Amino acid sequence: MLPKALALPIFPAYYTPLDKLGWWALRLTGVAVLLFLLLPILVIVPLSFSASSFLAYPMPGWSLQWYENLFTSDDWARAARNSFIVAPAATLIATVLGTLTAVGLARTQFPGKGLLMSVLIAPMVVPIVVVGVACYLFFARIGLADTYVGLIVVHAALGAPFVVTTVLATLQGFNHNLVRASLSLGAGPLQTFWRVTLPVIAPGVISGALFAFATSFDEVVVTLFIAGPQQVTLPRQMFTGIRENINPTIAAVATLLTIFTTGLMLVLEWIRGKRA
Repeated sequence: MLPKALALPIFPAYYTPLDKLGWWALRLTGVAVLLFLLLPILVIVPLSFSASSFLAYPMPGWSLQWYENLFTSDDWARAARNSFIVAPAATLIATVLGTLTAVGLARTQFPGKGLLMSVLIAPMVVPIVVVGVACYLFFARIGLADTYVGLIVVHAALGAPFVVTTVLATLQGFNHNLVRASLSLGAGPLQTFWRVTLPVIAPGVISGALFAFATSFDEVVVTLFIAGPQQVTLPRQMFTGIRENINPTIAAVATLLTIFTTGLMLVLEWIRGKRA
């Protein structure tokens, strides 16, 4: 028996040949668009194994020298360390603040709630260059420019809207009678949150945290404004390499980041499947 993804479609008897043609045309168009979006990413992968010093086809041969250069370079090692310092810290802050904000907004009604939501999700819609310039001008005055603290705070602010929106979406189907029952049985508000509310909304919290992590891990524009030489992250190091000295080491980093972010998206889809 063929898997569902490979099984031939069974059309109802009342479908006309034109309907069937439209069905196939729609799906072929979808596949073509998907390939158009993915091919620019996929062509980078073979270049990371090229024996040439240039990012160009055809490749003269295969080599792992660029991965060796990546794992032995002090600059790339420092950038990777900074990324894995900033992104988890920013994700933790964004997840905590975003979850508490979403729970508070879901439980209360007050004038100006819509305006407050617009302010909270503003980092998702405001051009990132505007955010970078504003943060630099403000942080330079209070001494947070060129610091890990400033970079983590900005990345947390960029990731928090994703947590707020995903947790709010999860709370739309939350049965608030569970909270009332817990409180009526003698549990305190904090105990109720940890034992009743949080386990129910956990898929939304985890989804938001993954989005926040990916946002921080891939962010480069704000990092260019805020970070100093000691806070260079992987995306900024890649930007610097493209601007100053292009070589296939950048392709090797891009390949590893593609695999990493794809893994995050697979985890997210798995969580959504468990939730469904």
